[in-house]
Amino acid sequence: MNIKETMNFISSYSKSGKPVTDLSRARELMKCVGNPEKSLKFVHVAGTNGKGSVVEYISNALIYSGYKTGQFTSPFVLHYTDRIRINGEEIAEETLCEIAEFVRERIADREYSQFEITMTIALLWFQRENCDIVVFEAGIGGLLDCTNVIPPPLVSVITSISLDHTAILGDTVKKIAVQKAGIIKEGSAVVVSPMCDCKDIFEKKAQEVGAEFVITKKSCEKDGLLEYDGILYKPLMLGYGQFSNASVATEACRYLRKNGFDIPEKNIKNSVETTMVRARCQYIKGNPPIIVDGGHNPEGIMNLETVLGRFTLRKKRNIYTIMGMTDTKNYTAGASSVARYSAKMFAVDDFAPNAVSAEKLAKIAGAYTDAASCSSLEKAVEKAKKLAIENNGIVTICGSLYLAGEYLRLYEDKQK
Repeated sequence: MNIKETMNFISSYSKSGKPVTDLSRARELMKCVGNPEKSLKFVHVAGTNGKGSVVEYISNALIYSGYKTGQFTSPFVLHYTDRIRINGEEIAEETLCEIAEFVRERIADREYSQFEITMTIALLWFQRENCDIVVFEAGIGGLLDCTNVIPPPLVSVITSISLDHTAILGDTVKKIAVQKAGIIKEGSAVVVSPMCDCKDIFEKKAQEVGAEFVITKKSCEKDGLLEYDGILYKPLMLGYGQFSNASVATEACRYLRKNGFDIPEKNIKNSVETTMVRARCQYIKGNPPIIVDGGHNPEGIMNLETVLGRFTLRKKRNIYTIMGMTDTKNYTAGASSVARYSAKMFAVDDFAPNAVSAEKLAKIAGAYTDAASCSSLEKAVEKAKKLAIENNGIVTICGSLYLAGEYLRLYEDKQK
């Protein structure tokens, strides 16, 4: 298959697949392609926010220590292949096509999801390349997520828990936590933050299955640095959540070190201080500086608020915001929250079919700041940058990961 045929094959499956009540479908899929997951070692990462950052922190510490490290994340930000990587390098299109054809020839069930097919391609590639370890991000939830088909990982990591995907996972934080706890397995360990809600649920699950429960020490800010366990870190990434993310990643790496992986402390520190994840409060230097953030649930928006507050209150910088949100998220709360930090907001809706209309979003934001709808992302960027340059300000592009990805594609194309 060529790349067009490959993407057509993957897209022929629905995004979510037929609803499941157990992992039998994922297990059958693995059996059809030779159970690649059984020959790999894993770090499994679940949670509501922070998964992407934790995957990168752990992966980079392993890479700096000389380990061939598979990385599986979701969703993609710029293009399909950026969610499947080894040592930071995306799967080549030629390889993607070859493995996709291998999968197509061995399966017949049309009830799989695009995510299940993508995961299968990733696992086959990691197996073929003899990865030393795979850092594996769960999709939605954990208990019934297809990534949970893997054998007991060396260590599981659970990041923050908050309300998201409530129609699938449950309408309370506790119900969601039970789903996330499903990745905790016998003979393994789980690392959680002391700031994580529902720690008791994770500890109880660990006791039930005979997994080691590791809770990180408390971290704190000291002159803008992260102080954790007597060590000062300067995270490259912005946001209050990065302190917790860096802490759990550090403990996960230390657990791996106790179990045979030579990961020096300096490599963990180096990872925290050099890792940047696209579209997660991503700071792009320039005139003007630009913050790109795809956070869309309540905790994600709150994280962005703390970053914007730092610039407006501490550094006295005006924020010129470009915002777009989809109708599956709480766009009223999101727009209201970010508008309070914005000198002016431009609302856009050309980035996704289910985007909230720019007029509606601008009307919501208009109760808190000067807001206007804009016909396109490019025009909004042009207007926001002009105001930021004139007023020593910062441009923020936020509200949806789709919007963040669209901007980054435009930005990187111009850099070529």
